[in-house]
Amino acid sequence: MSESIKTFERALSDAEALLKCYDDLNEVKDKSSPPPEALKRASLIMILTAWETYVEDIAMELFDKKFSSIRGCQIGTFMEQQFSNKLKSFHNPDSQKTKQLFSEFFGADVASCWVFNNYPTSKEVSTQLNLWISKRGDAVHRAHTDKQATHIVKRTDLDKCLFFFRTLVKATDNYLAKI
Repeated sequence: MSESIKTFERALSDAEALLKCYDDLNEVKDKSSPPPEALKRASLIMILTAWETYVEDIAMELFDKKFSSIRGCQIGTFMEQQFSNKLKSFHNPDSQKTKQLFSEFFGADVASCWVFNNYPTSKEVSTQLNLWISKRGDAVHRAHTDKQATHIVKRTDLDKCLFFFRTLVKATDNYLAKI
């Protein structure tokens, strides 16, 4: 188990704490003031931010492990600069960006391990990952102003999201431990 997965789990605990707040407020008998939808959006954002942090952290762990022996020489310095620049521009790690990062620097097809539960192919996992990334963008950039419209994030979606990313990170971490 990597240090990155431990950090990921700690980050998810914050998202779960927000969901507990939402659930606790939802149980209040006085329904004149429903729990703020912002708690659900914030939870989704935190889950996806935990994923982004995991991908960056595990890539740094791998880089240090694979290339520590060339640190300080010209090629090592060049690689560190390229890797650092890549991570600085690495936002919203959808399936393509994530696959490209691990392929480019480690020669690994990280998506090959993305087969689990109700996702029999890595393509289906990639599609679901991209949908969650898109929903995160909506939650960040689209204020919920129309009180009649459906909410961007449903409470049940967040349980699915947590399960999906926990499973995705475990599969990714197990695969990367072997390369």
